[in-house]
Amino acid sequence: MSDISPVDPNIDLYGFLGIIRCPDGTIRRLPGPATPASSDPRNPLHLSKDISINQHNGTWARIYVPREAFDSSPDTKLPVIVYFHGGGFIVGNVSTPLFDDLHTELAIEIPAVIISVDYRLAPEHRLPAAYNDCLEALHTIKDSNDEWLEKYADLSKCFLMGTSAGGNIAYHGGILAAACVDDLKPLEIKGLILHHPFFGGTRRTDSELRMANDKVIPLCATDFMWELSLPIGADRDHEFSNPMMGINPQLFELIKALGWKILVIGCAGDPLIDRQIELVKKLEENGASVKGKFDEGGYHGYGYVNPTAKAITMVVKEFVLSSITC
Repeated sequence: MSDISPVDPNIDLYGFLGIIRCPDGTIRRLPGPATPASSDPRNPLHLSKDISINQHNGTWARIYVPREAFDSSPDTKLPVIVYFHGGGFIVGNVSTPLFDDLHTELAIEIPAVIISVDYRLAPEHRLPAAYNDCLEALHTIKDSNDEWLEKYADLSKCFLMGTSAGGNIAYHGGILAAACVDDLKPLEIKGLILHHPFFGGTRRTDSELRMANDKVIPLCATDFMWELSLPIGADRDHEFSNPMMGINPQLFELIKALGWKILVIGCAGDPLIDRQIELVKKLEENGASVKGKFDEGGYHGYGYVNPTAKAITMVVKEFVLSSITC
């Protein structure tokens, strides 16, 4: 059972992604429900509001602050999680209701300030556009004079997190950020949280072959998403898709020196689990402080809605608190 109503990908891959191919080759995304930001002080869980990242690119972010922060000591600041949503780089945005449970659980249970970033989508904006939007969002956050960020966010305790394609963005965006940490101060990244990260490759893994007809993320759909999102002419062994092709030992020496920690969350019911396990092993070989948390069962992306959102949040909470206290 998944949070996503499956569409038979053998009938219509565009329909599977919720997009329509136009005669001129462009795509149109089917409209869906949207959850507005809520700054109603009567909300018992959290308050949220939207801020602009880049008006020209149409990128923005939604800030979630737990309700209790507004009633606590003004000297108490919370760790920050900069979050990137899933959708195969093709669909989805911050206001998609599917993501709201996880944002809420993260904000109130850790507790933390959640900054969910809306990035440019492919194929109009192929990778690395989303990675660049990640880095631009970090610069915007560190330079922001937003009242909520100034009052409640401890930018020296920042984590990058993403689900599926968002996990890929947190990984590659984190690599970009590692190369310019001084420019990002006072924002300091403590770790990366990759929740069911979306990676690929031309070689089929055992888990991909075993679950090739998975109803949530079948193999033909992942191939199609990579075709629409990678740079034109690139195959799935491009480093944006296959991180094994882009491991730089010197870069991970830098990440090790910075003290960053990496958490990879996966599950046996995800066709991509073998790639996620492979990444954990490769990072360990390169000296990164990395932890893999792989559950039995499940499905790709589970954790967006309760009760699994709460379960994933508790794993993230333990990781965040241990990373900022050690």
